[in-house]
Amino acid sequence: MIVRTWHGCVPLQHADGFLRHLELTGVQHARQTAGNLGAFIRHEVQGAFAHFFLATYWDDLNAIKAFAGENYHRAVCYPDDEQFELISDPYVFQHTADKIIPL
Repeated sequence: MIVRTWHGCVPLQHADGFLRHLELTGVQHARQTAGNLGAFIRHEVQGAFAHFFLATYWDDLNAIKAFAGENYHRAVCYPDDEQFELISDPYVFQHTADKIIPL
């Protein structure tokens, strides 16, 4: 399994709207892609910004490429991201998870 992680932040006044936007874009897009095993969003406030951490879980690199394209190390952007004044990390990370240990 591969875990793909992304981080971005928005001014606090856009936090609720961006959370809904992220669920309707990145999360839904991932879930509709064959080979996606799920998604997790963490939302944290720090100062005047709401930070969002998205982890998506994948069967393999081919599934990630089906989601993100050949340039899969770059963040996937969506229409209307800018209306939330999103500051997005331009790169994402893929982490190979050899074993999941249940809590």
